[in-house]
Order: sequence, then C-alpha cells, then structure tokens
Amino acid sequence: MNRKNFFSKAHRIVFKIGSGIIAKRDSEKNYVPGGGVDVAAIETLVDQFASLGKEGKEIILVSSGAVLAGRGSLNVNCGATLTIPQKQAAAAIGQSSLIRYYESSLEKHGIKAAQILFSRDDFNNRRRFLNIRNTLETLLSNRIVPVINENDTVMVEEIKIGDNDTLSALSAVVADADLLVILSDVDGLYSSDPNLSPENKPEIISVIEKITPDIESIAGKSGGPFGIGGMSTKITAAKQASEFGIPTAIISGLDPRNVPRLFGGEKIGSLFLSREDRLSSRKHWIAHVLKPAGEIVVDQGARDALVRKGRSLLASGILEVRGQFEPGSAISCKDGSGKEFARGLTNYNHQELQKIQGRRSDEIESILGYKVYDEVIHRNELVIL
Repeated sequence: MNRKNFFSKAHRIVFKIGSGIIAKRDSEKNYVPGGGVDVAAIETLVDQFASLGKEGKEIILVSSGAVLAGRGSLNVNCGATLTIPQKQAAAAIGQSSLIRYYESSLEKHGIKAAQILFSRDDFNNRRRFLNIRNTLETLLSNRIVPVINENDTVMVEEIKIGDNDTLSALSAVVADADLLVILSDVDGLYSSDPNLSPENKPEIISVIEKITPDIESIAGKSGGPFGIGGMSTKITAAKQASEFGIPTAIISGLDPRNVPRLFGGEKIGSLFLSREDRLSSRKHWIAHVLKPAGEIVVDQGARDALVRKGRSLLASGILEVRGQFEPGSAISCKDGSGKEFARGLTNYNHQELQKIQGRRSDEIESILGYKVYDEVIHRNELVIL
C-alpha cells in the first residue's frame, strides 16, 4: 500500500480529539489532575489541521474536554470522581471555554468555527439525521470548521451517545467523510496489552483489513482517566465507520507532528480499512445509529432465511419477544444461543408480536383483527450484522 497516496485522496476528514490529548501535563508528560485544558496543545493541533485545510481538505473536529475544562470551577477535590450532576455542571461551564479555545486558534488562520452539540435523539430521528448532514455540508462549503461534542449538560442514559469515539464515527457517517482519524494517548492498536510487559512492548498492528472478534478481544474493555472510552470504543468506532466505507486511523495525538506524518505517508498508528461493499446510508443508520428498543429470538429456520437467502422476517419464525416497542422501532434479532445477528425496523409493536409469534402470515388478521403487513421486518429494513 502506498500510504501517502492513500491519505492524500481523503478530502473530508473527521478528527476525534480525546480529553487525554488536550489535558495539561507536566514536563514528564504525566497528566496533572485538576489541571484543566492545555490551550497550547489545542493551538498546536489546530496549526496542523489548518495546514491540511490549505491543501484543500475539509476538516471536522469531534472534541472531548468540556468536563475537563469546567471541573476546576466546581468546589470538588481535583482527584475526586464527579457525580453525574457534577459532570453535567462541569460540561455546562467548560463547553463555552472549549469552543472559545478552538475559535481563537482557528481565527489565527482566518478560519471560523461552528459549535454543534448532539444527543442520540438527533441521530435516531431520520429527519434530524438528514438535517445534520445538510448543516455540515453548508458549513464545510463555506470553509467553516464544525466542532462537535455531545450535549453532556442534559444527558441521561436513555439519550446518551456514550463516548466521543462513537460520536466521531456517527459524525463521519452523517458527513459522508472520506477518513476518520482518532487522536489517542496511545500509539495505535498493539498486538497484545502493552501494560502487561511495559519493558518489552508488543508491536503495533499497522493495517487491519477487517475487524474480527480476535481484533476486538485484543482491544479489551479498559478506559482511561479522562472518560469512559478505551481502545475497545475506538475499535467499535472504526467498525461502524468501516461498514459505511470510511477507513479509520488511530494514532497518538500527544505529538502533534503525527498528523502531518500520517498524511505524509509515514507508517505510524493503526489503519483500519473499510469494507468494499459499504452499507447504504439508511441501512447503516439502522445497524449502527439507532438504539434497539427491544429484541426478538428466532428459530434456526428463520435465521437461515434471513442470513443465507435474503428473506424478510415472518412471524412464524419468532420464538420470543423481549422489551416494549412500537411499529417503526429498531429491534435486535437474536438466534437461540443469544447472539445478535441482525437489526431491523419492525412493522408491529411488542404486544402484537407476542400474539402472533410462531404463527403463519395468513393467520395474523384472524388473531389481531387486522393485518398491517405479512412481514414483521421487511428485507429492505433489515441489516445482517
């Protein structure tokens, strides 16, 4: 692979900037608890982004750091774990500061910034999803850099996206980006946990053609001191982007020179290639954006019909219905072992499905008194995972 040509072809790029990249550190590069945001680090990164902009590339930033920027204004111990209300208050204080840092840094290059705050509901609603795309298109066409974050001030679990790695992947998809670059406090994906042998670190996996269960197991589950994300969430984000045809690079952002090095073709970090048979925008939205409202368990015959034959899901193949949901909701399809293998939009609510599960399509009307569709989930609204 000619890496320089590969990255030079990327025109629209989403950069995810983790809190650990812009947190204040001491001379030994150790994190300073309660130290807040390192404005100089933001300025240096923005210099690199602006250079790419001068080459004609369109830049979108997804930045963590609102809580980091605001927690110093709260009367809490610098090393204490914040409660949810304290995190929300810190985010409310820090978000304005964070966007101001980006605005002032970009203004030095004659570039304007636009703040965009999202919740999961903004992506779950198809009309909002398309409105976001139109807004981003307008901003980028006017050479304005969107600076995206989750609206942590009002977040509750039901509408929380969860982490900014996931948010960066969603942003890349909605923007129809060519590349996602996750700036992390690690150098990339190691072949095994580097913490287990710090004196003899394993090698970084340079190119990952497909994210397999083995790759996901290497990533582990751990997060860092700055948030809930870890390598696991970065791999999940790369997988989501890959499904839509967007490659992802994970590199260390602690050295801002890594950005021009990456686009100069140097072999740094880990590059996750995208799948060639990318999902359509709508099917990607169903598979990776919508949060399932419930789940159904199907028999082996129904699973084979969906996976191998490309059929729609009929009520006759349903063994069990779980959760409460309405028509049009996304639901998870699981096999008898409990493994999720598909997601789709249901034509019936949970109460209706409980009544017609295991029954033939020609029996639905006699059971319910009406029949909306023969299919519980039509093939066009179903995605095999």
